[in-house]
Amino acid sequence: MRDSERIPVSRRIVLQSAAATSIAGLGATATAQEDEPDADIELGGRVSNWVGVAPDEIADERNPTLELVAGEEYTLVWENLDGAPHNFVIVDENDERFVESEIVSTSGETQTVEFTAEEGMVEYFCGPHRSSMNGEIELVAEGDGDETQTDLVGEGPTVGLETVAEGLTAPVEFKIADEERDRRFIVDQTGGIYVHGEDGLEEEPFLDVSDRLVDLREEFDERGLLGLAFHPDFAENGRFFVRYSAPPREGTPEEYDHTFVLAEFQATDDGEAADPDSERTILEVPEPQFNHNAGPIAFGPDGYLYVATGDGGGANDVGDGHVEDWYDENEGGNGQDTEENLLGGMLRLDVDTESDDRAYGVPDDNPLVDEEDHLDEYYAWGMRNPWGMSFTEAGALLASDVGQELFESVNHVEQGGNYAWNVKEGTHCFSTDSPTEPPEECPQETPDSVRGGEPLLDPVIEYPQEIDREPFGTAVVGGYVYESDEIGDLTGTYVFGDWSRNGDGPGRLLLARPPTEWMDENAAIEAEDDAEEDDFFIDPPEEDDEAPQPDDGLWPIEELTVEAVGEDDDTDDIVRDGDLNRLVYGFGRDADGELYVLTSTTPSVTDGDGSVHRIVPQERYEH
Repeated sequence: MRDSERIPVSRRIVLQSAAATSIAGLGATATAQEDEPDADIELGGRVSNWVGVAPDEIADERNPTLELVAGEEYTLVWENLDGAPHNFVIVDENDERFVESEIVSTSGETQTVEFTAEEGMVEYFCGPHRSSMNGEIELVAEGDGDETQTDLVGEGPTVGLETVAEGLTAPVEFKIADEERDRRFIVDQTGGIYVHGEDGLEEEPFLDVSDRLVDLREEFDERGLLGLAFHPDFAENGRFFVRYSAPPREGTPEEYDHTFVLAEFQATDDGEAADPDSERTILEVPEPQFNHNAGPIAFGPDGYLYVATGDGGGANDVGDGHVEDWYDENEGGNGQDTEENLLGGMLRLDVDTESDDRAYGVPDDNPLVDEEDHLDEYYAWGMRNPWGMSFTEAGALLASDVGQELFESVNHVEQGGNYAWNVKEGTHCFSTDSPTEPPEECPQETPDSVRGGEPLLDPVIEYPQEIDREPFGTAVVGGYVYESDEIGDLTGTYVFGDWSRNGDGPGRLLLARPPTEWMDENAAIEAEDDAEEDDFFIDPPEEDDEAPQPDDGLWPIEELTVEAVGEDDDTDDIVRDGDLNRLVYGFGRDADGELYVLTSTTPSVTDGDGSVHRIVPQERYEH
């Protein structure tokens, strides 16, 4: 069927739905009641995206690719999840209609669409919301689609998880200060910083900025209190820095969502708490959307403060309409722009100095200091949504970057590096016209007219959001290189995770094995100043012949098997059949080099059940 022919609604059916979103902006799920008529394809429809329900190959995917066999008849059932006006349309490459159903505007109402797959079908979408609710159609021969992606993720070691803190909502950061005290600081997205000491989690927060935050959404939000960093001389000067989302401040455009605030606070003389009245604003960045805020901040070994920023939100990094970049094939955005704003990159600031017009200084060797018309706060750029970053003992900076459609990645961030968003998503070309179908070709460097020309750098870690047609992950969460010997199987590996397997269910714990040469250069350090040449704090990992070895320069990935430990049987709900049974929000490292994972049972920032778990050896608690 083409042009003005429409498929009528044949009858209603009732679907059960469960809404959930993620750091990457993923959406709801729905499952059919047992007494409903058979349907080949089931979807949920909301403004942000279509949601795959059935068959299993597309379950929980947003804007899934529909693989159809030409000549076959299909019954598609979809439910209106948000009460906005939606319909279902199928077109060819010239935008001529094969299918166009009536508009449904009632939340919970469903529509059944029957059609025959035809040659030329390339896209389906919602007419009123085509820019966000659209997916590819791929015509396949009978029996096609059986290729596998085995060995992309290997089977990793088994570790234990020991719960050390509960009663939080959405813990996103875990930091320590360079001080003699035995305490750890946990950042809750809702606005509190809590101290975990020898006696557990203290009830009163070290600092509470909840009254300074923008109003957070109940179901899911990427805004809030997102970052914490202690000054290297905190024990002497009591200075520390936080990153939070405030209501729009002066200078933020009226149509923008909120203001990114980087602020300095001072601890009380005894160091027991922060002085809430000591706030000094360091930096404000207008944020167009509620999402893609990034959040992590950290002091590097050079003494400067590194600040990760997202691309400002929305799909495809199309910016706010005010920004154009050099890549004409994609609609312009913030990731490749270093002139108009500070979004989509890594900033490096000197917070120990000030200038006439700024509450901070800029290091002289920041890469754009001498570049006319470019913002000199940038250290690196071309990023979408960095969520989790850390330095190795030798000073290498690793930062995850949450993907949009197909791939999640982690970058080794270097000075002046361009990490390619939105020209590429990870190692793959990206198109704003076909986000789920990567182009075969795209630039591998910027033109000479853009910052003198520069290569577009690939990540060191990458994995697809779907493996063997099954959801694998939705939003990468950055971690740490494990530089302790407490868990020998982890020593020298980069431990990280994924927020959720499918945008609804629990997350994953992962590790990647850096090449020996990278470890030699970027992770292994001398234990003492006068150590022998080969006397390292850690040894490079031994080669594992059984581990998958990608031939594209990416680090091999493995998934950790986990078990709960401790005396309380309630800790068993941390894991399920060896898999983590909670959403992964972040990672932390203590003064002894031991790692922690920050979790919650729900994406809600109001009804969360957040907790923190130490990663420990499996054998320590074997029963």
